[in-house]
Amino acid sequence: MSLFNKEVEKPAHREQPARPNISTAQAAPMIPPPAKKMVESSVPAGALLGYGTKVIGQLHFEGSVRIDGNVDGEIDGKEITIGETAVVTAQIRADSIVVCGKIEGDITATQRIEIRSTAKVSGDITAPTLVIKEGATFEGRCSTQGESYHEVPRLFLPEIVTETDWRELDAQPRDLTD
Repeated sequence: MSLFNKEVEKPAHREQPARPNISTAQAAPMIPPPAKKMVESSVPAGALLGYGTKVIGQLHFEGSVRIDGNVDGEIDGKEITIGETAVVTAQIRADSIVVCGKIEGDITATQRIEIRSTAKVSGDITAPTLVIKEGATFEGRCSTQGESYHEVPRLFLPEIVTETDWRELDAQPRDLTD
């Protein structure tokens, strides 16, 4: 630049605005799923309890569900698939049940129970149709019913119990303030 030149000298390079370095960002640690091959159910899952999920209590599903996590309690639904990674300690009631994982508890279905080769079941099984694939482990009693077998008792989950409901159940109302 000359001392008497009125032009402002332009820098040789333009300054770039600071950008965060994406490569140094810390991501939340992911729990990798097991390297097992996923076994597909013939029924697409409407709900999913994925690997790494743990649930304790009563579960009720209106449609189909796939469980790949841990459940301890009771499960009630229409079409239930217990995935290979699932560990379930529960009483299970549904129309159709496919088992690929580990179950401890009684299983009751109105239509069909299928125990795949990767499954380990410990408990009693009741269904009109029972399929146990070669390689599956089953310890318990099984019962298959004929055409007369229609309905399995389901969990009764009322939203509101009224005095009329109590009368229909032939229950005696009592004062809980004592």
